[in-house]
Amino acid sequence: MSAPRFRNGTFKKSLKRVPGGRKLEHYKKKKPSKHVCAKCGKVLDAVPRGRPYQIRKLSKNQRRPNRPYGGMYCTNCTKKIIKEEARSL
Repeated sequence: MSAPRFRNGTFKKSLKRVPGGRKLEHYKKKKPSKHVCAKCGKVLDAVPRGRPYQIRKLSKNQRRPNRPYGGMYCTNCTKKIIKEEARSL
């Protein structure tokens, strides 16, 4: 029987074969939801999904796009915001 903390939908179960030949259930935390644009709600490209300890291991340029508002707004919204800023000057 699995431990009580694993008996809910929080964990993802996977069967693993151990060296003794038995099959055991291993438990992993599920992936977090995808990042979305702050303005239009579209799913952001190039922003990885992962738990904080996995994201921490990535280099800075792998965590989010290397452009203004990268990881905050989608490409279309970014384009519009930059145009608005340029026109207001």
